Amino acid sequence: MGTRTSKLKRAAEFGWVAGFVVIAAGVALAIDPLPTTINDFHAPGTQPGTLTSAPVSAVVCSFCHGSYDEAEEPYTRWAASMMGQAARDPIFHAALRVANNDAGAGGESCLRCHVPQGWIQGRSEPTDGSGLESNDFQGISCSICHRMVDPEHTPGVDPAVDAAILAGLTELPFNPHSGNYVIDPEDRRRGPFNLGADWPGGFPFHPFEVSPFHRDSRMCATCHDVSLPHHSKQPDGTYAPNAWDTPAPSDDKYTQFPEQRTYSEWLGSMFASGPVEMNGRFGGNQTAVSSCQDCHMPKTTGEGCGFPSPVRNDLPQHNMNGANTWVLRAVNALYDQGETGLTDESIEDSIARNVDMLQRASDMELSENAGVLNVRIINYSGHKLPTGYVEGRRMWVNVQFYNGSNQLIAERGAYNTATAELTTGDTKVYERVHGIDATIAALTGLTAGPSFHLVANNVVYFDNRIPPMGFTNAFANMVQSGHTGYVYADGQYWDDTAYAVPSGARRADVTVYYQTTSKDYIEFLRDNASSGMENPGQVAYEMWEMFGKSAPVAMDSGSVSLGCPCDWNGSGELNSQDFFDFLTGFFASNADFNADGVTNSQDFFDFIGCFFAGCS
Repeated sequence: MGTRTSKLKRAAEFGWVAGFVVIAAGVALAIDPLPTTINDFHAPGTQPGTLTSAPVSAVVCSFCHGSYDEAEEPYTRWAASMMGQAARDPIFHAALRVANNDAGAGGESCLRCHVPQGWIQGRSEPTDGSGLESNDFQGISCSICHRMVDPEHTPGVDPAVDAAILAGLTELPFNPHSGNYVIDPEDRRRGPFNLGADWPGGFPFHPFEVSPFHRDSRMCATCHDVSLPHHSKQPDGTYAPNAWDTPAPSDDKYTQFPEQRTYSEWLGSMFASGPVEMNGRFGGNQTAVSSCQDCHMPKTTGEGCGFPSPVRNDLPQHNMNGANTWVLRAVNALYDQGETGLTDESIEDSIARNVDMLQRASDMELSENAGVLNVRIINYSGHKLPTGYVEGRRMWVNVQFYNGSNQLIAERGAYNTATAELTTGDTKVYERVHGIDATIAALTGLTAGPSFHLVANNVVYFDNRIPPMGFTNAFANMVQSGHTGYVYADGQYWDDTAYAVPSGARRADVTVYYQTTSKDYIEFLRDNASSGMENPGQVAYEMWEMFGKSAPVAMDSGSVSLGCPCDWNGSGELNSQDFFDFLTGFFASNADFNADGVTNSQDFFDFIGCFFAGCS
């Protein structure tokens, strides 16, 4: 352990151990936990302790799949993704503690996807993660993804051995979600390429199978459609707890409470029907994209594994880009780089790729008519914007109105960088809000309404996130990703927000921001992730403060001229007073009429031309 971060690291690791132990000892909590057990979170697929060969450490994989061209080899970019650091994420640690505080064994569902290597080897009990070993913290590791088996076997397409693997399961997954993966019990590694064809005499290093599943979005659905199985859908459309200490009556995810539906949002989009020409918007060699992998693992030209090395034009970069803009820096502060595989450069490169993806996800169009500014945001991603884990994530529109003297006279959606507070009442905020109903409130002692108590939540109170191309209300509602408290028409993949232009405004600067972790959410974790000893929520809060309070990312920005530019005083009437007011500003060097950054004679001539033309 490096001395640079040893104190923070000890605090983070101790946080895993303390939570469940203190709960079991009977320390009073802020709420009465739901009386769930491991059984309430049971899912079909491969079960813990059933692998014949243990997963291999990602470090072992790096000996052949790392330390060469970083744009081609998979290890470096995987390690610098949130997939690679999913089990070290301090926000996850804090949320896991809250889950265990809110429901007995509530962390079980969290560990399945964030720490699959530990879960599949039977180290997820107790559900605070205190039984995990060092390699388990490698997150969604090479051995997990590359030993995954398609639960829907197609003879002649999928590896022949998979039929026997699936037949040997006690319960076959109904559909991919919530970490109900199938893992090959043997160390047969799967991918889209036929390695045997590239090695005379056969591939010598490890068993392999050619797997089309690894280019299929259904693989991503395994952890990017997440349900809470202890809450089942009722005939009236609400969600109620099942009988305690018993598995969900159905593994159909659409009968369980939808914690997130990123894959299902994609499934209802135009992208799911085939490649959509995006003119290279999401990078890589493909200009048209369809699957999750096409955008989040863009294909490049590079050398594959062979002798001699084959040159592939469809080599997937293991970027796993998403929208997280700060947590990698926190992981780097809490853990040694020798353990994480991170470097200062790989962290900043990864965050830059995430910011780039956010900026490519949407476009903005600005227009003004009759004193009303319209801001249109167009969603070009393959799912809702924003998507994924809903707690603390949001987008909003910021509008700054300036007068003819370039003075800010009004602002909508103002964000205070010092306090991380957003003014929400005068602008559009895009988000999904979960919470609890009266039944859960009575069981827990919490107040019914919106909340960040993820495992207790059983109501969607609001969802105005922008749908993807191809959206229909019928499909979105069927897969539990419809809108609540907001309306989009079928086919609408944009949203408009109207702002009244204040008197005297001559220009509007507009920016669409995205934020990974809001102040409200991080304060909730700080205040609710303690169980009497170390508080991982406090660790997460300190990291959030240390690394810029999840500084918002500008996704789109633009400016638009408003009204008649030579109505200098903004009275709504062009007259001689505008001329004299302009001259006053001109001689004070504060009349940059043409907005070129300086006040000079050209501004005077441009203003005179506008004035005598009458702004018609």
